[in-house]
Amino acid sequence: MKDKNVVIKIGGSLLFTEEYKINLKKIAEFCKIFKSRAYSGNHVIVCGGGLVAREYINAVRSFNGSEALCDAFGIEISRINSKLLIASFQDFAYPLVPKSIEELSTAILFNKIIIMGGLQPGQSTTSVALEVAEFIGAQNLIILTDVNGIYDKDPKKFDDAKIFKHLNYDELQELILKISYSKQAAAGEYRIFDAVSLQILKRSNIKVFIMSGKELSEFEKFWSGDKAINGTIISKE
Repeated sequence: MKDKNVVIKIGGSLLFTEEYKINLKKIAEFCKIFKSRAYSGNHVIVCGGGLVAREYINAVRSFNGSEALCDAFGIEISRINSKLLIASFQDFAYPLVPKSIEELSTAILFNKIIIMGGLQPGQSTTSVALEVAEFIGAQNLIILTDVNGIYDKDPKKFDDAKIFKHLNYDELQELILKISYSKQAAAGEYRIFDAVSLQILKRSNIKVFIMSGKELSEFEKFWSGDKAINGTIISKE
């Protein structure tokens, strides 16, 4: 993975245990793997809000807060998660969380690992990661999530869910269209991919590798150069 611009999207829930405790061991392991190889090029990590963001969002909804307010909470939590990773990377990371593409363009000049969260209401952090990848000319986007890849249905609810090893853009679009859009744009609503992400992907021709971040062995293998991942690969063809 060296000598290339790469974007990694890490689900916010992966930074916490099921008891909502900060998973210091997982964060330290992720940083160690990331720093295990010398590299050049721009490397950006985009953090999601995860479990904690959804807790805040549910609380705001219980007070009849607007979806715009819920979005604002989700963005802030994703940026706090980003600051946590910045602290773990120490001097390897750019010390500030870019809040716009303009701020990202400045951060790139410092040749550090850049870590950021959400950018604007109504935009998932997957869409942010794709927009960032497009902006810096990254050929690959790595998505670390709490499942092994993209399935034909929710693997947490259905034991017979089948994973897709490879999807092209048209196949991904067909899959997204099958999903109910009633909550597609709701704050905190988790989708590995949504309609906005798909449109950015189709115009940018980025290759996406989706794998589990619950156990980082797959990411470690990929980061060392082995592309035969146990997950889902999305590409134009």
